[in-house]
Amino acid sequence: MGPLLLLTSTLLSSYFHAGRTVNTQKLFTIRDITLSIEPSINVTRNTNVTLRCKAVVSSSGQEALSREYTIYKDGNTVYTKTSSTSEDLLYPLSEARVSNTGKYKCKINIEGKNMTSGVKKLTVTGLSKPVLSLNKDMVSEGEEIKATCTADGETGSIFFYFYEDSKEIQEKQVNSNQAEAKLRITSVGIHKIHCAYTVLITPDSFKSEKSSAVIVSVKELPITPVLEIFPQSKIYEGDQLDFLCTVRNVPQHPEGKLYLSQGNQLLSSGDTKVNHSMVALAKDPGEFECRFEMGDVTKFVLKMVPVTELFSVPTFTMSPAEVFQKEDMTLTCKSESFASERLRREELTYTLDPPENLLTRKGPGVFHGKALQYDFNYTCVAQARGIVKHSETLTVRPKVSVSIPKISVVGKAVLGQPLKILCQSDSGSLPINYTLLREYDELSTTIVKQPFQQAFFTVTITKPDEITKYMCEAKNNHKEAPLSKRLNATVIVPLTHPIMTVIPNPEISEGDHLYLICGVAGTPPVTFKWYRVGYEQPLNTTTSNKNNTAYQVPKVSKQDSGTYYCEAFNHANNVVISDEVNIQVRLAFWKKVVIGAFCLLAVSVLVVVSVLCFISKRGKREAAAELSVKPSSPKSDDSLTVNLTHDTEVYKAATDAAPLYDGTEGRVTNGARDSVASLPVDISNRSSYSIPATV
Repeated sequence: MGPLLLLTSTLLSSYFHAGRTVNTQKLFTIRDITLSIEPSINVTRNTNVTLRCKAVVSSSGQEALSREYTIYKDGNTVYTKTSSTSEDLLYPLSEARVSNTGKYKCKINIEGKNMTSGVKKLTVTGLSKPVLSLNKDMVSEGEEIKATCTADGETGSIFFYFYEDSKEIQEKQVNSNQAEAKLRITSVGIHKIHCAYTVLITPDSFKSEKSSAVIVSVKELPITPVLEIFPQSKIYEGDQLDFLCTVRNVPQHPEGKLYLSQGNQLLSSGDTKVNHSMVALAKDPGEFECRFEMGDVTKFVLKMVPVTELFSVPTFTMSPAEVFQKEDMTLTCKSESFASERLRREELTYTLDPPENLLTRKGPGVFHGKALQYDFNYTCVAQARGIVKHSETLTVRPKVSVSIPKISVVGKAVLGQPLKILCQSDSGSLPINYTLLREYDELSTTIVKQPFQQAFFTVTITKPDEITKYMCEAKNNHKEAPLSKRLNATVIVPLTHPIMTVIPNPEISEGDHLYLICGVAGTPPVTFKWYRVGYEQPLNTTTSNKNNTAYQVPKVSKQDSGTYYCEAFNHANNVVISDEVNIQVRLAFWKKVVIGAFCLLAVSVLVVVSVLCFISKRGKREAAAELSVKPSSPKSDDSLTVNLTHDTEVYKAATDAAPLYDGTEGRVTNGARDSVASLPVDISNRSSYSIPATV
């Protein structure tokens, strides 16, 4: 029984231990997590707001999971809580403030697994009205006031602003809802003080309304600065001025300072009294100030000191108003007015600055000399009784006489076309008058006033030698105007109608060298082009410094027959075209000879054949007759006797040696040449006849 109970206990123990091991390895998954804001994402101040974080988790088993919730605002952790229940996490914002405005999100962490909700933005509007309090409502000018501005219930980073009569006088930044400021009001009278604040929530800011105004009364201190100036009668330049600056009704232990100034120049300073002496000058500002400063309190008094001029600032002039290099000039320096009751004119002296000048004094304030070749600055100095006054600087700029002008053609000079002429001098002060002349007759004038301006003239010439009649003159002073040389330029004569000449002419045979000569009247260089009708591109193009040139076609053939023409142009840019020439290429001479020889040979063969046929037929008719040919007279060796009775061979020999008669009186036919000749014989009723051997 005992062993059985032990075995049973062991089995049960093993079963329950195994069950617990399975529970510790329980599975789960975080399905979703959401964040909601109640009652709304847009609320007003003092609304109770709740942030609800709801997580959906699936798990095996019944044992609760440990959940860690974290609430973030603008990326910063604001709340953390651990829970073992599946209930939603609630984060309350009681009586929400503007500082609660921001972007919120919620995160859940279960045993290392995390999930974060989406972002929700909460906007809280409405700020409490600030409250301003002062420790005093009545002060003396410059006395300190302590002001406190409170933003009830607000939190966060707050900027406080303090105003005096709507003008901001101080700013404070704190991390609480209250700020203190020390204010000093320097102007006497009734002032209204108020404050306002701004809550900073990056990147936005929210400004409150203004607080109620607090009235502050500021009393004036009886402090009075005093300025005394001696002498008090009419003051002239050069008089001695004495100043005394003091202050009255000052507290027993003042922490103040006295300042004496003239315009922007501080003359002297002291604690309770300031003395100063100076020479009166009319050019200086006549306003003097005695100022007392104590803390934020400032008191001052102004006095004007009129100073009468002993003599006026000298004027400096030059005559003539314009002067050329090395010409005479006079400089005059003079004070237009002076205090005759204090000063004699003889006491007033004038000098030139710098003294190293080449001018000679001709009288009081009058200086004479030659103008330099470069610009020079002069200043007149007037002096009397220790008072020195300078005139304005006079800059003498001697003008440069115009140089001899140069005349030239702009572009090309084409006969019969508008021609632009430039007249220009290398040096000379502006303005310069340029005049175009034609054989010393003025045609037109151009005034050059600017540095880069030029004088152009337009003319038209009708003859090439007419261009040399033009000249120009330049003038910028009273002297005689220099004259340029005569205009020298090549005049381009436009081309006339060209003539094309053909060599050889009139007959051109194959193998000949053909020359097409194109001639034209006009100014070279001339560009020639030869064309064949039917072809767009020129046969040849050449530029020549002559008025004619030739294009050679070596050893022409029948294919070179056609219509030709030429065109020409020069720098006048006018293109002229010749008349068309028709060229026919004939057969070569040797070809004609060969053809003629063949023709003659053919004719000769035809004649011989015809004669032989004739003789053959006649021989057959007279074969039976016995004919003989006897010499009529053996007197002369210049004739032959033909016996008609001889055989055919003798007949043939005779016919080959002499012309044959064609049956007509006085007509003999030569079988070799087939020519006809008149013979002085009569063969009628004769059995033989003589034939002159010469025939």
